[in-house]
Amino acid sequence: MSKKLKPVLAGLALVLVGGALALRLHPPEMLRVGASYSAKIVCSNVFLAGRDAQAVLADDVQAPGHPLLKLMRVSVDREHKLVHADLFGFIGRGLAVYRSGTGCAVVPDGDVAAAERHQFVPTVPPAPPAASWPQGAQADTVATTQAILANETLAGPGMRAIVVIHKGRLVAQRYGPGFTQDTPLLGWSMSKSVTAALIGMQVGAGKLQLAQAGFWPGDGRAAVKLADLMAMSSGLAFNEGYGDVSDVTRMLYLEPDMAAYVHAQPLAQAPGSTWNYSSGTSVLLSRIWQQAAGADAISLPQRQLFAPLGMRSALIEADARGTLVGSSYMYASAPDWARFGQFLLQDGVWEGKRLLPEGYVAMMSSVAPASKGQYAKGQLWRWGPNGATPEGRDPDVAFHLPPDTYWMEGHDGQSVAIVPSQQLLVVRLGLTPHRLYYQPQGLLAAVLRTVQARPAP
Repeated sequence: MSKKLKPVLAGLALVLVGGALALRLHPPEMLRVGASYSAKIVCSNVFLAGRDAQAVLADDVQAPGHPLLKLMRVSVDREHKLVHADLFGFIGRGLAVYRSGTGCAVVPDGDVAAAERHQFVPTVPPAPPAASWPQGAQADTVATTQAILANETLAGPGMRAIVVIHKGRLVAQRYGPGFTQDTPLLGWSMSKSVTAALIGMQVGAGKLQLAQAGFWPGDGRAAVKLADLMAMSSGLAFNEGYGDVSDVTRMLYLEPDMAAYVHAQPLAQAPGSTWNYSSGTSVLLSRIWQQAAGADAISLPQRQLFAPLGMRSALIEADARGTLVGSSYMYASAPDWARFGQFLLQDGVWEGKRLLPEGYVAMMSSVAPASKGQYAKGQLWRWGPNGATPEGRDPDVAFHLPPDTYWMEGHDGQSVAIVPSQQLLVVRLGLTPHRLYYQPQGLLAAVLRTVQARPAP
């Protein structure tokens, strides 16, 4: 090597080392989002679902995600219940912590102690008697329905669980490799529908009203009603775009207090005039009902909703400042998601006890005027996943579904289809990116044909 070249190479090495150090100390926000996302998904699946960390990283984070995610590395500290994630193992500062009762939280500010304050010891309800639904309904399994679930096209790529409930009975179920009826699975935005139910419980208790406003006193946003927030028609500015640093990715992965971030958003449209799908709205709804409920609100879902319904696996994770992330982070087994769907099908009544105000579910599932037919007034969908259907067109039409069908829907192929007129619900969970254009409507239509042809008992 020439003497002239040595200084050049040495200088280049210094630049590279300096650049790497700068990235480590001050990583770009996109890398921080990716690292926080990786840490969060691995944390939840390791500590809630008991899955292998490296398998979760490969299957749930890297396989379907952004190319940068393929370069993420994670480490799990089981003693302190922490997960670290970084690009190449040293850039990004992704950190998540697991807490009892409130699951995993991203800790973007590094204040683990503050995040650990928000936890409780849940009281797990006793296992239901052997003869109760859904465990005791195996004898009611319909072979033709089970055969439909075995159809790979109808089940869809990445299927992890399917449960079919008809007239309150389990008639078929199927699970993907490595998953069982006891595995807690992330519902993503199906969590929003549970948040709406929790709002309803506070309405029933007289602590909230749908016509209530004034959440921003002395501000133009003071006109925003609780009903506007429920119907995704608040008028608040919020960018739900994924794949970049947007409002939703910043809220979920860069903000320790998610609700405070949303509360600071300006008014972009007149309240009630425009529909804008917003996970921020659902997080704000969580903060609103928690404040209304008062002391011990963080454990209320487990005590007053999940335990009465026998949802032994269900858990809504809280952020680093104690707000339950009711937009995105509820985990439950497929049968427990089915229990919640059946609860809606029964108008908020379970085992003869009314938990939601009479008519509240009808409100939840009625069309939100500003949505042009696609969304409902209570964090539910009137249309199923659109697949390749052009924007603005009802994707359910091609499948000839009953007009009273409504949906809980979540990212990457999560859905609960509810058909009141047929007393039917179909839960379908998996890891199915939107780019695959899978539509669970085909599965629902096939099941409908089977149950409609089934003779009365």
